[in-house]
This record gives sequence, structure tokens and C-alpha cells, in this order.
Amino acid sequence: MGLGETLLAGLLVMVLAVALLSNALVLLCCAYSSKLRTRASGVLLVNLSLGHLLLAALDMPFTLLGVMRGRPPSAPGACQAIGFLDTFLASNAALSVAALSADQWLAVGFPLRYAGRLRPRDAGLLLGCTWGQSLVFSVAALGCSWLGYSSAFASCSLRLPPEPERPRFAAFTATLHAMGFALPLAVLCLTSLRVHRVARSHCQRMDIVTMKALMLLADLHPSVRQRCLIQQKRRRHRATRKIGISIASFLICFAPYVVTRLAELVPFVTVNAHWGILSKCLTYSKAAVDPFTYSLLRRSFRQVLARMARRLLKRTPRPASIHNSSLDLASMVQQVLKRTPHPASTHNSSLGAENDSCLQQTH
Repeated sequence: MGLGETLLAGLLVMVLAVALLSNALVLLCCAYSSKLRTRASGVLLVNLSLGHLLLAALDMPFTLLGVMRGRPPSAPGACQAIGFLDTFLASNAALSVAALSADQWLAVGFPLRYAGRLRPRDAGLLLGCTWGQSLVFSVAALGCSWLGYSSAFASCSLRLPPEPERPRFAAFTATLHAMGFALPLAVLCLTSLRVHRVARSHCQRMDIVTMKALMLLADLHPSVRQRCLIQQKRRRHRATRKIGISIASFLICFAPYVVTRLAELVPFVTVNAHWGILSKCLTYSKAAVDPFTYSLLRRSFRQVLARMARRLLKRTPRPASIHNSSLDLASMVQQVLKRTPHPASTHNSSLGAENDSCLQQTH
């Protein structure tokens, strides 16, 4: 095994370890908190993390052996079964990301009606559609005997058939990536654009409230005023940064492999083994990135992790100090609203509830 194979194997081991640990943490959080698993988004996250966990446990080790040994598994039928799981789980992961993006758009765009628009049962039906589409392509590839060991990618997946079957295989591959990559990418970009518009309008309203609060609270300490302005600037770029990360991770992880698979169909193109294995590792890295992008870095999951850690260590949470609570921007806004009541109180309260729900879903 040369230097290139050693580096690729090390990268694959690191991705495998992070994917197993992070997805297991997401599943533990959903099992520990009934609030997380009873939401529609929780059902989608459980499906995504479970698929990533299966990919890391059942598919990545065989690719690692392929990189190290340069040959497929010796058990009869094992490579076809692994290729079936690889095609199914990769397509299901991309479609699940698109479903999560649609769920986020509903939560941010319609916060007060979100619970009635997408319930856990509806999320289950949506997952049934993603499973059905992924299963159709996997069964078709298995039935046509297009699954096997590909030396260019050192993995059991789709492989080039003999020359007479190349046109059918090319049509199948193009359709697979159109439905499993282009369609989820279009949904992700469209819903992210709508979420960004809602978040930007919400931040503008919050900036107006913040400036009014700072003007009315004349006795506010300068350090607190400076902290509020810093939080205001961070809030403007938070939604853009998170949306950009989700789209960029999707493109970086899936685009090289998809482009390489489509280029492989051209007769005079030969895929370099190192590049093929690297593009395959990038698709596997989506299983390590998604738990942090959609779950573990969110406030609700961090709170569940903290409760689990305190219960494991048998510690009680410390009460928040009065000084820290007085520095909270939300409390200052509430003080201003109490001092200066607005005549249209009913309208403002409903708008405030919608803004708070929108902000929580954006975070």
C-alpha cells in the first residue's frame, strides 16, 4: 500500500469514527428527549442519522478494506449486498436533507401554523416517499446486475457493465443522479432562499426593537449597550452563515462523486483511482457533517446533551446569576415594552410570538 492509499485510508478512518460517534449522539438525544422525537423535524433527523449510522457501520469498513487490500470481499454475494446498501443509503441521505430543508422552511415561514401543517405522521409519509424512490433505484441496479466492485472507487457500488449495456446504464445513472442529487439540491436552494428572506426581515424588526430599547434605557451601562450592538451584528449574519454551510456541505460532499460518475460514462475518460477514492470519501464525510449541521449545534440538542451529562455525573444545574440575566437582550426588550405600552397590544403580542418562533427555528 503506497503513500496515497495510506492517506486515504487514514481519512476514511477519521470520517468513520466521527460519523459513528456523532450520529449515535443524535439518536441518543432523540431517545432521551420526548420533545425532540415527537416533532416532525425529530422524525426526519432520526431517519437521517439512522441512515448515516448504517452507512458508517455496514458500508465504510468494506471500502476501507478495499483501499487497503485492493480487492472486493471474498464472501459470495457480499459485494452486491453492500452495493445495494450504498446506493440506497446515499440516495436516501440526499432526499432526507431536502425533506429537512422543506421542514425548516415551513417552521420559519409559518411558525404559528407549523404544528398543523407538518405533523409526525406527515413526516412519516414523506420519509416513505424518500425510501420508495431510493429503493426503486437500488432494486433496479441489483436486477440489472450493475452492482459490484469498482476498482476506481475501491468500493462495492455501481460498476460499468459490458459495452452493449452501456446506453441503458448511462440513462439509469443520469436519472439516478438527477433524482438523487439535482432535485434535492434544487429543493435545498429554494427553501434556503425563502428561509433567508424570512430571517432577514425578522432581523430587521429585531434591530428596530433593539435600537428603541437602547434609546429608552438611558441608565443602561455602556458595556451592556456595546454587547447588545455586537449581538445585533452577529444576528444579521447568523442565518446567512448557517444556510451557506448547509448548501456548501451538500455540494462539496456530493458534487465531486456525481461528476466523476457521469464522466466515467464517456468512453475515452479513465477515472484515476486516487481521485475516485477521494470523491467516495467525500460522500462518506456527509455522514460526519450532517449531525453537526442539523442537530448537535442547535440549542435544543445542546440542552439535551447538557442534561444527559449532568445526569451521568449526577450534578444539579447551577441557577443563573442576576447579573447575567440582566444582560439578556430579551429581558431588556420586555422591560421597554412594559414601560411603553402600545395601543395595539393584541397585534403586537401575536407578532412577537411569531417573531420568537421564527427566531428559534432559525437558530
